[in-house]
Parts: sequence; C-alpha cells; structure tokens
Amino acid sequence: MLLSPFVATGHIIALRLFDLAYAIDLARAETLWTRHAAGPARRARLAVTPPKAMAFGVPPLTIELDPIVLDVEGAQTPAQVTARLYDFGAVTLAIRVAADGLDWDAFSARMNAVDRSLTSNDSAGEASGLWIGLLQTVRAVIAGALERPAATTITEDYLIGVVNAFAAPTTAAELLAGANLVPLLSGEQRSLSVAARNDLLRRQFSYYEDDLVVLTWDRAFIYEPRGDSDVADVLEVANVQLLEMRYYDELLDDELPRMNDMVAAARGRLHLLASRRYAGLARKLYTLVADVTELTEKVDNALQVTEDVYLARVYGAALDLFRVGLVSAAVHRKLAIIRDTYSALYDEASGARTALMEAAILLLIFVELVVALTRH
Repeated sequence: MLLSPFVATGHIIALRLFDLAYAIDLARAETLWTRHAAGPARRARLAVTPPKAMAFGVPPLTIELDPIVLDVEGAQTPAQVTARLYDFGAVTLAIRVAADGLDWDAFSARMNAVDRSLTSNDSAGEASGLWIGLLQTVRAVIAGALERPAATTITEDYLIGVVNAFAAPTTAAELLAGANLVPLLSGEQRSLSVAARNDLLRRQFSYYEDDLVVLTWDRAFIYEPRGDSDVADVLEVANVQLLEMRYYDELLDDELPRMNDMVAAARGRLHLLASRRYAGLARKLYTLVADVTELTEKVDNALQVTEDVYLARVYGAALDLFRVGLVSAAVHRKLAIIRDTYSALYDEASGARTALMEAAILLLIFVELVVALTRH
C-alpha cells in the first residue's frame, strides 16, 4: 500500500466564470487581442480526444494574459493567467499555480491556500478585485467584439488539483488507498463523518489503471500521467453551461413580472387601436423568446459528444452534479410561459383587428343606407 504519495509534477487551477455579453465575435476578438500585442491567442480544442469523438460546438478562443504574483499564505507565488472566450458571451478566467515537489499533505495544503488567497476578498457572491481587474483587462481589449455587453454579477468558480506525476509509479487504486483526498476536495481540516466522506468521494472515474478523476460540487482532483487537459476542459464547459443557464434563469425571473404588468396595462386601456398595442407587446415577447432560445441552444451544444465514452461519463456526471439540467428545465418552462403569452396576445391582436374591420364594414353599410334613404 502506498502510504504517502509524493507529487513530482502538479498544479492548481482556479477558474472564475463571467457572462460578458449576449455574444462574442471570436474572430474579431482574436484580431483585437493580437493587434494590441496583449498576448498569444488561439482557438481551443481538446488535446488528446479525436474531434469525431468529442469536440467543441464552436471552438472557444483562448488568450494569454501577463503572469501575476499571488500572496499565498505570505509567500509571493508566481501564477499563469489565461482567459477563454465563448461565442455565446461567456468568459472563463484561469489562474494556474505550480505545485511540484510536494508530499501529499503539502499538495492538499497548497490547494487550500491558493483557494483562500483567491476567495478571501470575495463578498456577497461577487468576485474580488483581483478577478475583476483581470476581467477588465480582457474586456478593455476585446470591447469591439462584444455584442450587447452585459453588466451582471453572476459568477461561477471552480478549483482543480492536477497531478501529472508522482515520485513513484502509482495506480488509481493505490492513490485512493494511500492518499487522503478529503482535505483536498472539501477544504476541511477536521475529520468528516463516514456518510459525508463517502458522498464526497463517490464520483470517481478511471479509464486506465494509472489515471483518476474525482468530482465534487466546487472542486475536482485529476491524476493524469499523460499530461492532457481534456478532463479539465470538459469540467470548464460544464461550469460555463451552469453559468449561462443561471444567467437566463434570473433574466426570465425578472422579465415575467414585467411581462405580466405590460399585459395588464395593454388590456386595461381599451381603444380602437388596441390591436396595435397587443401586436407591439407580442413582438417584444417574441424577440425575447427568440434571443434566449438561440443562446440556450448554443450553450446546450457547447460540447458535442459522440464516441468518447469515458469523457462523456465525466461530462454527464459534472452536468448532473452541477444541476445544469434542472436550471435548464426552469429556463425552458419560463420560455414556454412567455411563448403562451405571446400566442394569446397575437390571437387577441388578430381578434381586435377582425372586430375593428367588422365595425368598419357595418359603419360603411350604415352610411350607405343613410345616403340611400336620404336620396329617396
């Protein structure tokens, strides 16, 4: 049994996700980023998985920012920073901190220390000044590529501990038997109950004997000796989908009461041009439904899975764990309510126009009768 695995090569990845705009012109963003010499830019793709097995729906744009220095438990620690832009308006900021040459307890402690360093200044669910500063750096350069920029405080964050090599060859079974994953995945130093521990560790995945993925709600551990980043990319996409579905869920939450008020106002003001009022309101609702439907379909198709069963299992587990399906279902229910309201308003507008035409015809008949009687 492996009692104390020693991490030869590893790193910590902290993700923070934001919704920047209704959409991002990725080609334009790439041009703007390279033109301003802000750093390299490239279209992302899964590193190892064949495109026919699993691929991005629209490959996002990955851009590199200047390195930063973090204060991690009083130590000045260099970190690499990248951003990934998605065509449906989301951006993921990633801070990567090296974690080489550490025993297992020190590796866990480093991951928790990085987390504390990056979240200690967060307040009321909003990102700290460090994250906002990085976001503003990206936004300032690619502003011309943003379609209908958004001002939202909705964010998601995720922390990933990655080991690429242990000092001695290690299998997944040996790692699970010899390393205490609980402090790393929970951030807790106290012992958890048996039930809590089992729940924390129950989402485990391995393809080869010497790789391992363990998922939790806000953290993951990846042991990948081949050095590819496909699992981390898949987890990022699942978080992006959660972010966007949350954004549209809250958008529709705000829109439904407003819609009800507008419908009540339109129905409360009866006049000869009521059909125009109904038709105008129906057009607004149709535009909202069309916009949200278009974007949610893009989000749903952000990652296309066909043949890679292993990554598909990890991806499906992450979507289930993050409750993306539940939030997506709520969005589609609210869209259905708005569609029904649009249909009702459209029918009322058509009915009002028909009634107006009938009234006009009756008026013309009445005028003709009066004229005829007057002549006789």
